[in-house]
Amino acid sequence: MPYKLPVSVLVVIYTPILDILLLERADYPGYWQSVTGSRDGDETLRETAIREVGEETGLDVMRYALTDWQVQNVYDIYPMWRHRYTPGTTHNTEHVFGLAVSGALPIQLSPREHLSYIWLPWQEAAKKVFSPSNRAAILQLPERASHA
Repeated sequence: MPYKLPVSVLVVIYTPILDILLLERADYPGYWQSVTGSRDGDETLRETAIREVGEETGLDVMRYALTDWQVQNVYDIYPMWRHRYTPGTTHNTEHVFGLAVSGALPIQLSPREHLSYIWLPWQEAAKKVFSPSNRAAILQLPERASHA
């Protein structure tokens, strides 16, 4: 399996009442997150976001409003996941997107990646995610959604 690129997207999926979709990781039960994934080859960040949402949720992004929040987070790759990257790679650059959907939709999980999903009010979702950058993105949502 080829190494992952240290460039990824984080997609905060939310409803009009600011409920957030969270996914529970299959490789680390109890770790909840928004949709996230690494860029493949030469795809654009938008293409990465569209692909990852489709793979992880079964949602057709083209039916909803995907917005590039123009936020980048550089963070240390968790040691438990560093083996997925070229040896010596310790940092990832994450690009944040928002996806406004019509409501708390049913989700088709990829069992290889996630065990379950839940829709939570944004305040609860921010408390539940394990990633500080995911928490920060969720906490920005009320302001961002008011300008959408």
